[in-house]
Amino acid sequence: MNYALIGCGRIATNHITAVKNNQLNLIAVCDVVPEHMEMLLKKHHLENQRNIKRYLDYKKMIEENQIDLIGIATESGLHESIALDCINAGIHVIIEKPMAMSVEGADAIIKASEEKKVKVSACHQNRFNIAVQKMRKALENGRFGKISHGSINVRWNRDKNYYNQAPWRGTWEQDGGCLMNQCIHGIDLLRWMMGGEVESVYGVTRQQFHHYLEAEDVGMAVIQFKNGAIATVEGTTNVYPKNLEETLYLFGEKGTVKLGGKSTNAIDVWEFEDATEEERKENTGFFEETSNVYGNGHTSLYHDMIEAIEKDRKPYVDAHAGKDALELVLAIYKSTNENKKINLPLKECATNSFIGRFE
Repeated sequence: MNYALIGCGRIATNHITAVKNNQLNLIAVCDVVPEHMEMLLKKHHLENQRNIKRYLDYKKMIEENQIDLIGIATESGLHESIALDCINAGIHVIIEKPMAMSVEGADAIIKASEEKKVKVSACHQNRFNIAVQKMRKALENGRFGKISHGSINVRWNRDKNYYNQAPWRGTWEQDGGCLMNQCIHGIDLLRWMMGGEVESVYGVTRQQFHHYLEAEDVGMAVIQFKNGAIATVEGTTNVYPKNLEETLYLFGEKGTVKLGGKSTNAIDVWEFEDATEEERKENTGFFEETSNVYGNGHTSLYHDMIEAIEKDRKPYVDAHAGKDALELVLAIYKSTNENKKINLPLKECATNSFIGRFE
């Protein structure tokens, strides 16, 4: 399967690792900064492979090559337009989070993919974490009983150097704040685990320390789900002096699980009414080693996408999942902007609606 990557920045190394692990045929990379391509290829010992073409213009890359699958890992604000160009060319795509900057953009991607019969996977790779999969299996087997409530806490650190590396970060046009950039993976997991269908959201965001950004550096929200469960979100890049945790709690009538670690890659609490002592010991304290906060899930997500294409089925994390996570973040932004509870679904909402929010 011929593969190409658009965007060779910070997250691109996880995509190339996944490409190599799944034995895809990497035929081209694209970035507007040539050095980014060379650094990425060198990091993976691919710099001398002549069959890998380099492009500054992704449209030219699409025109000149027979590509089956493309990874999109550019700045967030370009995801939608690039994805639509790839889809309209009949190419399957894996889109880094968030898949778009607006509800309308996500809807356009879904519509185009259905019309062109093209597979789209939103890159919420933490769904494939071993700890997350254990929680999900217990949930699907009904072991929690009725869900009472849950929460996601993403307590990380991002300093000025991080934002200086890429000026688009923290802007409303191209990114959003900590909820959209850092916390969206956790928000995806929370919504997925809690039943998906959200009734309403009340959120508060602030810009406490990162006054050189346009968007928030801390956000909190209370979510009411249609199944009666409630949940809280806390996301921030203000934790001193380094990343602290990404923690997901799920509380049910017959079960309690707390996933922890830097990126929901550990199990801190595993309690079920029907759990044996052996099972408790096996799961409590479980820890999946990861090389960075992005975890190991890209390889599994790519494997699933390849299989989805080959077997003509939906990807495990499809475009609708990408829209769900995006919609929830936008609802929090809309709530804090209007200082009121917001009912879902959102018909329309975009990050650039909040330009000037913290001025």
